[in-house]
Amino acid sequence: MPLSTDGPWLDDAAGRLIRPYTVSGGRTRPTAALDLLTLVISTGTAPQPHLGPEHAQAVVLCAGPTSVAEIAAQLRLPVTVAKILLSDLVECGAITARPPDSFDHPTDRFLLEAVLDGLRRQL
Repeated sequence: MPLSTDGPWLDDAAGRLIRPYTVSGGRTRPTAALDLLTLVISTGTAPQPHLGPEHAQAVVLCAGPTSVAEIAAQLRLPVTVAKILLSDLVECGAITARPPDSFDHPTDRFLLEAVLDGLRRQL
């Protein structure tokens, strides 16, 4: 059974060989408040040795500010499992997380009107 080179624990025909609940240690909820748009970035601190290969891969993916959704896609994991892994990394200080800045600013009225016009044209 040949393994693909695009990620750990993947098989060309079968897909992921390790089930997501195994990756998360059977946990179903993250300990940190993360949503899809939360930006995470590596701090340069190495993850704790007991954490799995997916944790190490997530730290590499967090070299620059990256959204939780993108990390989940790159790891090929459900978002909930990715949030659990990222929560582990936040707790050990390997990454930091912050909400995106775009929610702090009022939305541009021109942009909203353009979106509304586009939607009306589609109907």
